[in-house]
Amino acid sequence: MTISSSLLLIATLIQFQGLLCCNAFIKTVFPRIDQRLSSNGIIHEKIARSIFSIDSALKSSLDDAPSDVDTPYAQIIDEKAALQAKMNLLLLASATDRGQSATTTEKDQAIQMIETLELSNPSIAPAAMSTGTWELIYSSTQLFRSSPFFMAGRAVCSTEDQAKQYDWFCDMHRAALAISNIGKVRQIISPSRMTSEFEVKVGAIPFLSDFTPFRYSGGLPVVIEGSIVSSADIENVEGGNAWELYMDTVEIKGSNLPGLRQILDQGLKLRSRSLAKLLEDNVQNYKTPKPLFRTTYLDENIRISRDQDQKIFVYRKVSENMEPTGYSGAMSDLGVAKLLEGFNDAVTKFYI
Repeated sequence: MTISSSLLLIATLIQFQGLLCCNAFIKTVFPRIDQRLSSNGIIHEKIARSIFSIDSALKSSLDDAPSDVDTPYAQIIDEKAALQAKMNLLLLASATDRGQSATTTEKDQAIQMIETLELSNPSIAPAAMSTGTWELIYSSTQLFRSSPFFMAGRAVCSTEDQAKQYDWFCDMHRAALAISNIGKVRQIISPSRMTSEFEVKVGAIPFLSDFTPFRYSGGLPVVIEGSIVSSADIENVEGGNAWELYMDTVEIKGSNLPGLRQILDQGLKLRSRSLAKLLEDNVQNYKTPKPLFRTTYLDENIRISRDQDQKIFVYRKVSENMEPTGYSGAMSDLGVAKLLEGFNDAVTKFYI
């Protein structure tokens, strides 16, 4: 399946999911750090209970405690502990391929490190301050769910069962593309726009030994490349701690597939708002989803965000640039020119 056909299949399935879901979307309350501290350096229990999402067991224990007792749940994280958590998180992200190969234990460790950083968040209104180019370095879920397209798809689900079905669909989507290699995953943020870039490579001529008398290990070093680019308008909400996303377009840029590249460069894209309007006009109670994407930690080079299900995305800041990547220089030759150039440099060494 080519990248383009896969994309169209995703769009069809997700919008069909929208037909099955009603217009309400789940609003979850995410832990937000309050700057007010009690005199002994511990956030008071009343403040902690208002700004932290605490599990039921902890809530029960807090309810039984006197109201004037400080809770250790939200202790101040000193600078040294925060720095150590940050370094450990970066090491874990690197060792687990951005979380894709993380074990359950490693995921639990990552959550502890992330919560430590969130408790030490140095930024007020972090979402509003997150302009620039950001590269995904860790995720607790599938990497492509960093895209506003998939967040919008999740937002149409109004029940827990529907959310689980959507999670299953995303897992199966990744399994179906297991032969692909995920490259850079970026978010480019301007004051009013989010552009998500998901670069991927797929083997173009795999395992010809199944169809020919030739015997060799693996496929040929010829790959299909491209970037799935989705864009959404963003509006700062919750005092600048979150964005409300209004999904706009999905397109493929930088494809090296001859023929398809020329079609794509002529402006072929999925315009989700046109499809959403069609649904709103013809499906009773359907409303275009506008999911929330919260930023819970921000410093000069790291950003942590959570979607409505508290799935975690950790980004590193690449630059202050707010313009999407230009892919016009990518050649539509399946990488053959680069392959031949490499062969010449390594083997024939023939130069004019």
